[in-house]
Amino acid sequence: SFNLLREEGNPFYASYYADVDNAIALNEHQVRFEFSSTESRELPLIITQLPILPRHYWEPRGFAAPTLTAHPGSGPYRISDVDPGRRIVYQRDDDYWGKDLPVNVGRYNIDRVVYDYYRDRDIAWEAFKAGLTDFRTDARAATWAIGYDFPAYREGLVKRITVPDVNPSLMQAFVFNLRKEKFQDPRVREALSLAFDFPWLNTNIFYNAYQRTESYFQNSEMQADGLPSEEELALLEPYREELLASHRSERIFTDALPIDQPTDLRERLRRALELLHEAGYQVEDGVLVHTETDKPLQLEVLLYDASLERVVQPMLRNMARLGVQTTMRIVDINQYLNRQRSYDYDIVISHFPQSNNPGNEQRDFWSSEAAKAPQSRNRMALAHPAVDALIEDIISAESREKLDTATRALDRVLRWGFYTIPHYHSGETRIAVWDKFGYQEPFPKYAMDLDAWWVDTDREAELQRRHRRR
Repeated sequence: SFNLLREEGNPFYASYYADVDNAIALNEHQVRFEFSSTESRELPLIITQLPILPRHYWEPRGFAAPTLTAHPGSGPYRISDVDPGRRIVYQRDDDYWGKDLPVNVGRYNIDRVVYDYYRDRDIAWEAFKAGLTDFRTDARAATWAIGYDFPAYREGLVKRITVPDVNPSLMQAFVFNLRKEKFQDPRVREALSLAFDFPWLNTNIFYNAYQRTESYFQNSEMQADGLPSEEELALLEPYREELLASHRSERIFTDALPIDQPTDLRERLRRALELLHEAGYQVEDGVLVHTETDKPLQLEVLLYDASLERVVQPMLRNMARLGVQTTMRIVDINQYLNRQRSYDYDIVISHFPQSNNPGNEQRDFWSSEAAKAPQSRNRMALAHPAVDALIEDIISAESREKLDTATRALDRVLRWGFYTIPHYHSGETRIAVWDKFGYQEPFPKYAMDLDAWWVDTDREAELQRRHRRR
C-alpha cells in the first residue's frame, strides 16, 4: 500500500511520506517504517493514517486506470451502487472489523448514505427544498440570509444549525499561475489584487456575513501580525538576497502586517496603476501595454462553478478600468481538473486548509518540488528557497513556540509575495437539515463528526407523514 500510493497515487502522498525510507512487514500484524529523519514529530501519526489497499485485488489491475468498479476497502462502509455523474451509495458493513473498538462505539450509525451530485448549485438548492436531499452545508451567504422563506422551513420541517469553527479559517483565494511570465513581477500581482473590492462585495452580495481573509493561518496564533519578531528575522535573514529579489521590496523585513491598502476603490485603483507603471506598463488607447514587449496585459479566470461569477465579474470590471484585458471562462468539472493539473490557466480559485498543527502537508502547498508535480496543491507553482526552508522548519519544530515562529515567517513571505488574492471567511459552518437527525451537543471543536449522527426513527416517520400531507 505504501509503495503503490507513493509511486502511482496522487502527488500529495509523495510529499506526505517524503521522509519515509522503507516499509517492512515484520509479521502478519506488524509493519516497521524506517524514517530518513527523526525531526518530524507528526510523521509517526501520519503513518498510522495510511490506507490499506488489498494486494490480491490491485496486483492484476492498473491502479491509475479509471474504472467504475466498486473497489474493496477496510472501512465501515462499502460501495453498493454507482450512477456515474449522478450519485454514489454507501452501505454500512455489518462485518466491519473495527466496529467494536472503543473509539468507534456510537459512530457509523446510519445504514445507507447517499451522495447526490448536481452540476449546478441552484438546482442542488431546489432539490434540498423539495426534500430530495436531507443535509447541506450552506456556503452561500445570500441563501443563508434570505433563502429560507419556504413552506417546509416555516413549518419546522427544516432547521438551520450554525457551528463555530475554532480551526484556522480557510484561505480561499484567486491564485496566480507563476509559470506565466506576466505574473513574475510582484508589482503586477499586487496591483491586480487591489482590484478586488471586498467591502463592496460584502455589502452588496454577501449581506455583511464575511470578514476579509488576510493570513494563510487566519484566526490562530500562527498568523503573522505586526513587525517581524527577532525569531522570525533569524529564519528569514539567511534568504535576504533571494527575498529582496523575488519581492522587489524590503517590506517583508521592515513593514508591519496586515498590509495597509486603501479602502476607497478609487484610491486602490490609483495605487494599482502606479505599481503597473513601475512594472513597465503604460495605457495606450485604453489598453495596458508593456513598454518593452508591446504586449497587452491579458488574463483569464478559469471556473467550473457558475455561482462564483458574481464574485469574479466585479473584480474583472475593476481590472478593465486599469486597461487590463480580462475574460472569464466557465468549463465543466472534467475540463477544469485537466487544465488545473497541467497548469493551463492564468488564475483559478483554490483553497488552502490549515490545521492547528501544520506539518508535512505544507510541502504539497508551497514547495519547489510540488511546483513541478501535476495534481499537487501548489496551484501558484511557487518555488522559492526561503519557502522550502520554512516548510522544513515547520515540520521539524521541537516546540509550540518554534512552530508558531516558523508559520508566522512563512505567512509573512506568502503575504508580501502577493501570490494570491485572498477572499473571505465567516468563522463558522452553516448547516441545513431536514429535521430527522439526532446528534450530541456541544459539537466537537475542531471538526464536524457527522459519523456520530443518527436517524431518529420517530422524527423521521413524523417528518414523512407531514411531508406527504403537504
